[in-house]
Amino acid sequence: MSILYSSTRDASVKVKASEAILKGLAADGGLFVPDSLPKIDKTLEEFSKMSYREVAYEVMKLLLDDFTEDELKHCINSAYDSKFDTDKMAPLVKADGAYFLELFHGKTIAFKDMALSILPHLLTTAAKKNNVKNDIVILTATSGDTGKAALAGFADVPGTKIIVFYPKDGVSPIQEKQMVTQKGNNTYVVAIKGNFDDAQTGVKKIFADKELEKRMDAAGFQFSSANSINIGRLVPQIVYYVYAYAQLLANGEIKAGDKINAVVPTGNFGNILAAYYAKNMGLPINKLICASNENKVLFDFFKTGEYDKNRDFILTTSPSMDILISSNLERLIYRIAGNDAAKNANLMKELRETGKYTITEDMKNELKDFYGNYASENEDAATIKKIYEETGYVIDTHTAVAATVYEKYKKETGDETKSVIASTASPYKFTRSVMNAIDKKYDALSDFELVDELEKISKVKVPQAIEEIRTAPVVHDTVCEVNEMSITVQNILSLN
Repeated sequence: MSILYSSTRDASVKVKASEAILKGLAADGGLFVPDSLPKIDKTLEEFSKMSYREVAYEVMKLLLDDFTEDELKHCINSAYDSKFDTDKMAPLVKADGAYFLELFHGKTIAFKDMALSILPHLLTTAAKKNNVKNDIVILTATSGDTGKAALAGFADVPGTKIIVFYPKDGVSPIQEKQMVTQKGNNTYVVAIKGNFDDAQTGVKKIFADKELEKRMDAAGFQFSSANSINIGRLVPQIVYYVYAYAQLLANGEIKAGDKINAVVPTGNFGNILAAYYAKNMGLPINKLICASNENKVLFDFFKTGEYDKNRDFILTTSPSMDILISSNLERLIYRIAGNDAAKNANLMKELRETGKYTITEDMKNELKDFYGNYASENEDAATIKKIYEETGYVIDTHTAVAATVYEKYKKETGDETKSVIASTASPYKFTRSVMNAIDKKYDALSDFELVDELEKISKVKVPQAIEEIRTAPVVHDTVCEVNEMSITVQNILSLN
């Protein structure tokens, strides 16, 4: 039976996977979700003998079932190739009593590469399948990593353009340099005078502008998204949790059927939602440990059942998690509301109008799979220092949030279940914060001097992604106000 995708805000909307990927966001502002989550149809032992590409096919074929085997395998093989610096794509490293799933071996050294390497291929294949003649305009807001990974994925892909908005002072210097030096005749990068939530809200408003949609269609364009609101981003993320389990099994760390915990540093909720989907598809996951930084809106939600974004926005050393509106949480809310689109739509309306909503007790009872906690800036730095001094392993600030919360979880529960920590970025992406955590003396060095010092202490070669921006010229310098985002898009597309 074919898997159809519905909008989280209107159950009558039913589209195939390829259509959901093309649209990115439903017309009513809802997110596309599968009507049911199919069960994994290979044994755990079979997975343990597979390569990353083979696992990707076996998982993704279940959810993207209107793609043919040839189409899907072409997308997978085009994505997971020499762009990654390891054949494993997502290796596991055992350190400090946990297993760090390194998701940063792709072109832009962040976990977003795992999905954004394949999304352009899924999108262009979906366009052909649906006889789309328009150019696809990828419109994306980024808190640092999605932007560069999407730019790298879509650069010079025929029939596409990509426009990325990022908060001017809300990303690391390396993240910004990666974006503003991006080459490609179809790439556009715009800094906004606001925070990530402003960028994300602005992008959603542009998607919802029906008048602009008509003008774009007349000019031969249509929007899609590379954010994790696009189901084509979420499905590939399920793969690496299955692959992590398969590696543990292949290495003799667990037996088939043993449960593991998944610990995920969380901002927009897509990465941990993928783990939740994996669990619901039959992967033996015990607890989903949701780790927040000082913007702890998700921690408060799991504790109280109230989601409240009415609070100060804090700029932290883990900027990819500096988010107060966790878009993908809507997919979980829809599910725990019993797939009730009307109920979910009302809660999202409350969020839009009052900045908060509260779920029912019945819905709260559906969150037993999750544990939430957060790490302060000082705790985050202390974890980086401790793990380095005790093991020689260097982790980035986001991964450190997860490692900190994992220690809190173990202290609170005594649960010693083997746990996989999603290591979402290379420490090279946040060198100043990482090196300062290890020793304050490093703060006197320039950004690229810090890179060289990190190579010395970590004994990990400087990634190509960093080497190539040392001397790369800035090619994008557009800055706009939040209320100028739509006009900026129209100017880029010459619609004015």
